[in-house]
Amino acid sequence: MIMASRNLIEAFRFAFAGLWYTLRTQRNMRIHLAIAAIVAILGVWLKLSPDHWALLALTSGLVLVSEMTNTVIEKSIDLVCPEYHPLAKIIKDVMAGAVVLAAIVAVVVGLLILGPPLWSRLIG
Repeated sequence: MIMASRNLIEAFRFAFAGLWYTLRTQRNMRIHLAIAAIVAILGVWLKLSPDHWALLALTSGLVLVSEMTNTVIEKSIDLVCPEYHPLAKIIKDVMAGAVVLAAIVAVVVGLLILGPPLWSRLIG
């Protein structure tokens, strides 16, 4: 049975339930969120420009959305193919690789944005 949202508040309730499920059940989501929080604290301390905040928010968001997409893909594969299948493994591995790639990009962006002012603060 497909659950249809009767109104906007109900739709948001479902969306937040999905976010909460991911935070409760996915260790890597909690790790990514903790790193994003550390980046935000550093950004406040370094007094980043709005442009830099936008880039950090986009890259952090990309990682978090990738992690949620990974969860959806994994759960979908488990639903339709509960036993081991080599194609299911490939799908899961490729999605996990996409999360890793998003995280690598976020680290590079973070180093480019946070690195120089952090270095100046710590050295100078």
